Amino acid sequence: ADTTPALGAGTAATISLASVAGRWNSEVKLAGTGQAVLTMEITATADTSGWTFTFPGKPPVPVRVIAVDGDSIVTEAGPYDSALRPGTMVTTRSVMRLVGDKLVGTAAAHYDGTPADSVVRLTTEGTRAQ
Repeated sequence: ADTTPALGAGTAATISLASVAGRWNSEVKLAGTGQAVLTMEITATADTSGWTFTFPGKPPVPVRVIAVDGDSIVTEAGPYDSALRPGTMVTTRSVMRLVGDKLVGTAAAHYDGTPADSVVRLTTEGTRAQ
């Protein structure tokens, strides 16, 4: 009997930038606690240019798309003035995936001027803006 898995069996769906293009209203939580700490709007485009996220009352932060591979989009932003620690510059690296109709992800925030092991881990969940 043929034991070769069917094409796509057991593998995650492939993501494209076009599939996430648009605006997303996202909630940011502390990883492991579920405590909501921020909201932001993510603007995604069908290519690697023009991505941003915006915290309420703040200017948009440019986002660099580092990789699109398998079911994941890897981005980096910063350094920018932290919304969690005002007056401190931060650089974030995120991995985002489409799960149903939500854009979910994890992020690591690295703060300037703090010990190398001072990293805040975050989760995000976004829904398409209307």
